[in-house]
Amino acid sequence: MATRTERANAIRALSMDAVQKAKSGHPGAPMGMADIAEVLWNDFLSHNPANPEWMNRDRFVLSNGHGSMLIYSLLHLTGYDVSIDDLKNFRQLHSRTPGHPEYGYTAGVETTTGPLGQGIANAVGMALAEKILADQFNRDNHEVVDHFTYAFLGDGCMMEGISHEVCSLAGTLGLGKLVAFYDDNGISIDGEVEGWFTDDTVKRFESYGWQVIPAVDGHNPEAIEAAIKAAKANADQPTLICCKTIIGFGSPNKEGKEECHGAPLGDDEIKLTRERLGWTHGPFEVPSEIAGEWNAREKGTAAEAAWNEKFAAYEAAYPELAAELKRRVAGELPADFSEKAAAYVKEVNDKAEKVASRKASQNSIEAYAKLLPELLGGSADLAGSNLTLWSGSKGVEAKDASGNYVFYGVREFGMTAIMNGLSLHGGFRPYGATFLIFMEYARNAVRMSALMKQPVIHVYTHDSIGLGEDGPTHQPIEQLPSLRGTPNMHAWRPCDAVESAVAWKSAIERKDGPTAMAFSRQGLPHQTRTDEQIANIEKGAYTLVDCAGTPDVILLATGSEVELAREAAEALTAKGKAVRVVSMPCAEIFAEQSADYRESVLPSSVTARVAIEASHKDYWYKWVGLNGDIVGMSTFGESAPIDDLMKEFGFTVDNVVAVAEKVAG
Repeated sequence: MATRTERANAIRALSMDAVQKAKSGHPGAPMGMADIAEVLWNDFLSHNPANPEWMNRDRFVLSNGHGSMLIYSLLHLTGYDVSIDDLKNFRQLHSRTPGHPEYGYTAGVETTTGPLGQGIANAVGMALAEKILADQFNRDNHEVVDHFTYAFLGDGCMMEGISHEVCSLAGTLGLGKLVAFYDDNGISIDGEVEGWFTDDTVKRFESYGWQVIPAVDGHNPEAIEAAIKAAKANADQPTLICCKTIIGFGSPNKEGKEECHGAPLGDDEIKLTRERLGWTHGPFEVPSEIAGEWNAREKGTAAEAAWNEKFAAYEAAYPELAAELKRRVAGELPADFSEKAAAYVKEVNDKAEKVASRKASQNSIEAYAKLLPELLGGSADLAGSNLTLWSGSKGVEAKDASGNYVFYGVREFGMTAIMNGLSLHGGFRPYGATFLIFMEYARNAVRMSALMKQPVIHVYTHDSIGLGEDGPTHQPIEQLPSLRGTPNMHAWRPCDAVESAVAWKSAIERKDGPTAMAFSRQGLPHQTRTDEQIANIEKGAYTLVDCAGTPDVILLATGSEVELAREAAEALTAKGKAVRVVSMPCAEIFAEQSADYRESVLPSSVTARVAIEASHKDYWYKWVGLNGDIVGMSTFGESAPIDDLMKEFGFTVDNVVAVAEKVAG
């Protein structure tokens, strides 16, 4: 029978071999954390390599994702669909083993952990999802939602500000099934961290309300085992296990040094490491005895089968709850959602209200949330301004997590990364809100939701210089182009309540990526439409006002500037110009439409086009071309009442008319 050390050495050998073959990578962390991983994965982690999607599996997140060969070795050894050839193909084009763990590339990888700190944030989201689902669905003697979330993180994750945001909230919410392992090896890329990182980590996490287990020898399996048992025994607090480790453990000349952090050890050093570890096997070779002890397929299949029996009993006792849980975990909407949502859109159109689109957004939440218990809302301390609360909102708390709304506090980055974790876990459609300008604080987590194609809903209000007196620090200029330029992102800027209702419907029905919605502070008038025009809103752009024959000029606009375009069109028509007004609330969706539809809205024969949006103008050259022009922003805003700002920056009928006449000739 293999010893624990021999099992851990299998991780070390595979990791250093793969990095060496790739001629790049990070061998130090996998070699240093191998003993911790061996204890966790062999003795505690409940998972099924034969079914990586088993609902009640424990989640494992490698937040220090540069040490990716750790998780790839673990997945291979325990029986996931990760072969030796996959390990040999580490960091190569289209491989299942990219340089950082990528969700969707590798069976068993729960999230994409590239930027440091976001893995632990995702883990907080996963643990929060488990806690809420458990409170919503479990019943006495029927605990069908009952699993842990484990995360590995290093000094870099600890230094990143996002770790402060999310770990603080995790303590407040009492996420007792979150267990984090701090790989305290004292080394980062620049060397020994004591020159720039001297936080008292124990006191820091204790102040957050965590249980902290300090000074665990990360190379002592018995100490690691005892720490994990203590962590699992505390149901009221998340736990941080501080593991003192040696980076590159086993390398005679490089262990404990930054040299092994992000570079191959080299053939000579690998030979010496094999000798020191007593690993007599060749590159990528794991003897059958050790491999057999690692394989977790039989144990995992048995664990899932036992849970299936529990769920069958639950289903017999609570059939409606069981059906609802299965629907939500599968990510399926209620069968009648689209029909009821369409009816709501028609109702909004019939009301024809002038209302700020942020208020229209709240009205949409009110309508849709009643149909969708999986909608889990939140705001970064701006609920009263973002208007994200609805009549059925109930806050999630440590002692009662059965609610549907998370008060995230002033944590835009943390909120967004936690939402990614909630979505990845399953069972929820999270939405979270802040001002559009503060999307910048969350930008990288927004990017990660798009990279992972998670159907997270990002709600952004106060969408332009139209917010007025708060001034340029709060007035978004370049944020919409940034969102529109993000692959897989749908960015909506509705012009009235009807477009807002459609935007929400589209975001909820989308499964293959995130949606960002930008809403106004100021009131926006209702735009009169036919049924066909309402149907075409979902196509991202449509003709709102048309003329007889071929237009002399096309005015394109979004959000609050659609009404300005309409007024300018009336003035131009009075001057004898044939004008078409196109509302383009979501350019990305419009770009996905058929060539025929796009041509019907923006005929290629009409090159006289003017785009109007109180945002950075450069984006719009894509749609107006070299012969067109843009009424937009090329500077930051100013502090003043809205009417003064609109006049100052050219968002007036007279200016739009002048620009259109110049373009039309």
